[in-house]
Amino acid sequence: MAEVMYGPMQLMVIGFENPDFHGQIRQAFGSAMEAGVVRLIDLRFVYKDADGNVDAMETTQLDEEERERFGAAVGALIGLGTGREEGARRGVEAGAMAAAQRTFGMNEENVQRIADVIPNDSAAAIFLIEHLWAKDLKEALRDANGHLIAQGMVTPEALVMAGAALRDAVEAAEAEEKKPMAAAAR
Repeated sequence: MAEVMYGPMQLMVIGFENPDFHGQIRQAFGSAMEAGVVRLIDLRFVYKDADGNVDAMETTQLDEEERERFGAAVGALIGLGTGREEGARRGVEAGAMAAAQRTFGMNEENVQRIADVIPNDSAAAIFLIEHLWAKDLKEALRDANGHLIAQGMVTPEALVMAGAALRDAVEAAEAEEKKPMAAAAR
């Protein structure tokens, strides 16, 4: 059996205050999926209306066979980390079962916990996506004996904040440098 190569996975939790949905998120995400950039492994969406009534939905791009194979692979990795080979065997079974039940670890109790945390007239979406664009890069790195040391996501907003903090630090340092010169000039 050929080894299944998955791309890097990303878990995102997005909150929406006073949500105003008109299909724009579905359209943008759909375009990325159609382009083969990402694959939706799991989406759990929870909405709480102004009266506190909760509605939830889940979707995936995986068919039943892929869900079970993915669940088994994830379960095996988690099990391997917790209990070596025996843990991996138990993890395969648990992961395949969770995938077959379409829970991916997000059962109704988890949905209720999310609903309890978000305020009325708000929503939360939990996305698990696979970055398909990175599969070839991942394989090339592995073949070159590369290994992940660290990772993170940097948003444009974070870069703007970092730039502002850097500017403030430079201005403060320049002000400190000018103090001895101003004192000497007196």
